This record gives sequence, structure tokens and C-alpha cells, in this order.
Amino acid sequence: MTSRLVDAGWAEELNKALQLEARNLSVISPFLKQKATRRVLSHTPQSVRVITRFNLTDFTEGVSDIAALRSLLAAGARVRGIRNLHAKVYVFGSRRTIVTSANLTEAALTRNHEFGLVSDDAEIISASNHYFDALWECAGADLTSGQLDEWEQTVTMHLASGGPPFLLENLADYGNDATGVLHSGAPPVPVPIPQAEQAFVKFLGEGSNRVPLSFSTRDEIDSALCHWALAYPATKRPQAVKEGAVMFIGRLTDPTDIRIFGRATGMRHVPGRDDASADEIAQRPWKKTWSRYIRVHHAEFVAGTMANGISLNKLMSALGPDAFTSTQRNQARGEGNTNPYNAYRQQAAVELSPQGQLWLSEQLQRALEVHGRVPQEELNKLGWPELPKNLITTSA
Repeated sequence: MTSRLVDAGWAEELNKALQLEARNLSVISPFLKQKATRRVLSHTPQSVRVITRFNLTDFTEGVSDIAALRSLLAAGARVRGIRNLHAKVYVFGSRRTIVTSANLTEAALTRNHEFGLVSDDAEIISASNHYFDALWECAGADLTSGQLDEWEQTVTMHLASGGPPFLLENLADYGNDATGVLHSGAPPVPVPIPQAEQAFVKFLGEGSNRVPLSFSTRDEIDSALCHWALAYPATKRPQAVKEGAVMFIGRLTDPTDIRIFGRATGMRHVPGRDDASADEIAQRPWKKTWSRYIRVHHAEFVAGTMANGISLNKLMSALGPDAFTSTQRNQARGEGNTNPYNAYRQQAAVELSPQGQLWLSEQLQRALEVHGRVPQEELNKLGWPELPKNLITTSA
């Protein structure tokens, strides 16, 4: 019987344990992500029980996936929820146990610095099973697909309304209490916007109404309501933006530049839900021309003035053709426009290359640290949308 302390290679440890014993798997993990869940299910375990968190805030913040829960149910797993869950334990029948800091997420298994114990000791395995069973009994009824449908609608509605943080407290936690079994709650989890599959710079304003660099970023947010939606022309729906794209938010400024002063996570465009309503157009007539939305959530903005934002000209000067997806692609194939200054003219947005996204992410992060963010209390005072339930469409 052996026990080992482990500080790296958790994906491989999980795979080895599943190869050793996949008939009876018990998992305690506060956060679950789809890719890591598929890693486990690829071993076709026969009997799976999972204890996790059912706090809808976790799903809106992106630290846990409803899709992962769907995958588990589809594979025949039983899933229950506990409030304030923080323990991470993986028990492989009577053969092995893993007690670790690593959630069942790809970041925890492959990138994060996690530490824990891998043991084949019968006493440790027995104690782990006892802990799991005690927690399981506290966790109430098994999760159903009908519950997931309701949760997904609530989460989608919250995100489509801009993901206002001051409304997070209104999102329910459907987990059970486990007094006497758990002794610590999960700490707050910061949610940065990482490198994403897609990233765009969305332009606000037109050549005829540029603002000076002294213009307040807060005033621009109030005018454009870009903390919950980015407006596109009525003549063309923005179908290129995929779910989860990073949307950098830039304003046309004097004399001939665009200053990127914010970023947010985008949602794919859904006709009907993401069209300006008659009331919204009445309140802001410019929305008649700019009536198509890419809704965003978890928006953050540089405080102060546009001068504190990042110059698009500097981005193009630094990276040249590698700034944007289109110019980088044209350069690789040896034809078409490779001049980034010509790539975004007369466009509502421009897609960044991976290099462009990284460069702009780093520059904007530095600006946020130096100049600060527009306080959330200020954003809370601005207009937030209310969506009729018949217009809530999931992003699956």
C-alpha cells in the first residue's frame, strides 16, 4: 500500500486511476468543466456519483459548466449538490483515492499549480469513501435534466442582460447544506477573461462624430450602454461572433485613432432576443440604425478618459499584418490586403489575430492596473435591460 504526494501531472494521475478502476467512481469537485468531464467519461465508467455545487453564480461566472452536468447525466451518472463546497476528492472503488486541490477542470488538471495525495492505502481509501457517503446523504435528491433546462434559461437571461454583478445575489444556490461534514466554504473566484478562440475590436462612433481624448470613458459607457450590448448596423446581423468571444471596446477619437477602453465576453447573436426593441429605439433613436446586438457580460472599463485607453494605431504599428485575422491570413497565402490600416475601414468591428489578442490583452491589463477601472457601483447605476422570457434563447 503506497501513498504519494503529487504537485503536477494531474491529468495523467486521473487517467491512470481510471485505467486501474473505472467500475465505481465517486467524485467531489466544486467546479466542473466540459473538457475535463469528457476526459473522465472517455473511460466509460460504469457507476459514477458526483457531488458538486449548484450555485447559479458559478455558471454565470464561467467557473463551472452546465454542459458538463448534462454530459454526466447523459452518461448515466448521478449528481447532487452541496452549498459552499470546497473539498476535491476522487475515489476509484476500493483501488485508489486522490485528495487534491484540483477541481475537475482542464485548467486544474493541466495548467494550474495543484497539490495533493494519491493513495492505494486501504485505510485512506476507506476514509475517503466514508467522507463521500456522508456528504452524499446530506446532498438531497439527484439532479435532473429538467432542472438543468431551468438553470440554463436563468443563466442565459442574466448574461444576456449584461451579467450585472449587483444581481448575482438574486441567483439561487440549489445545493443542500452539509453542516457537520464540511468545515470551510469556497473563497471568491476571480474571473479574468483569458485568451479566447475569437477576439474582436468593436468600434463605437463614426468618423463624423469622433470624441477628444479628454472624453470620459464613463460618459461613453452611459451613452452607448456598451456594458451589456454592442450595437451593429441594422442592415447586417453580426453572425461571425461566436459564444465566448472577447470583445474589446474601442471609440473613434480625434484626430484619427481608435482608443480601446474596455473589454467583455460576447454572446452569439440570436435574432429577436438581440434586436433593439421599440422602447429602446424610442429612448435612443440612433438604435434604429444600429439595432443589432452582440450582448456582452463581465465588462470592465479603464477609468478616466479616452487618453487612458490603448491606441489601435499602436497595435497596428507594432504587429503589422499580424494584427488582424484577415491580414495575417492574406500574408500567409501571398495575396489580398495585408495592410492593417485598410482592414477595418467601413467595418463595425475587426477580428484580431491570436497575436493581436495577446498584445491588446496585455496592454489593456496594464492600463487597468495603472488607471483603475470604472467602479462597479457606477456601472450599476446605468441602464440594464430586461428581457421577456419568450425571448430567452440558450446559447447551446
